[in-house]
Amino acid sequence: MTTQLATKQACIFNIQKFSLHDGPGIRTVVFFKGCPLRCYWCANPESQSGKPEKMWDNQKKAMTTVGEYKTIKEIIDEVIKDAPFYEESGGGVTLSGGEVLYQAEFATELLRQLKEKGIHTASETTGSVKTDIFKKFIEQVDVLFFDIKHYDAEKHRAGIGSSNKLILKNLAIAIQSQEELIVRVPIIPNFNDSEYDAKQFAKLFNELGVQKIELLPFHQFGAKKYEYLGRKYKLQDIPQLHTEDLDYFKEIIEAHDISCQVQ
Repeated sequence: MTTQLATKQACIFNIQKFSLHDGPGIRTVVFFKGCPLRCYWCANPESQSGKPEKMWDNQKKAMTTVGEYKTIKEIIDEVIKDAPFYEESGGGVTLSGGEVLYQAEFATELLRQLKEKGIHTASETTGSVKTDIFKKFIEQVDVLFFDIKHYDAEKHRAGIGSSNKLILKNLAIAIQSQEELIVRVPIIPNFNDSEYDAKQFAKLFNELGVQKIELLPFHQFGAKKYEYLGRKYKLQDIPQLHTEDLDYFKEIIEAHDISCQVQ
């Protein structure tokens, strides 16, 4: 690692310990701040900006700063404290966001050093990054969770602010090179939740060779955060979805010989 990278810092907005839903075993999740996408349903709006920002703390009834700059050493020193739990449970460290690849060089080196210490690695990503950067990154990832928001480029642009062309290109690369890959699809009312949408997703996944997906029902867990950030939330009055609401979607996906779970 170069001296420059050793002293470089990334903006992190949370380090969550004892997570059971972000990869195998007991895990520590490192949340990176910053994302190139602008999903209007985002449950972590505080993750979108790549810099620290002010957010109202409803519990403390005070303004607090979300996000702080940390070096790779500082992060490793923190997550290594739970190494016995990783070893006992088959767990490890997962990177999340925001979008991890918004700070790609730092994230890639962090994963490399974790693997060097024998720690299992996982990461969530939208795949929205240049392909050469993506390839280097996934070399350091044991389990990759890849988010796909929409199969249609124009509808993707309308809901998120950019095309899905690069994302799908990187997904194809991940399918060819990643041993453990799980594609995640957030199901959003009036955006990608129809039976037609399910069939089109299934068609796309069959073409690409996707074997396993997880459906993430729309929820309202992040609604209050928009208020605390002083932002308007477009889906305030939309009822959240439950596991059983997506039975039809799951059945369509499975009918195309793709393993599907609703989280």
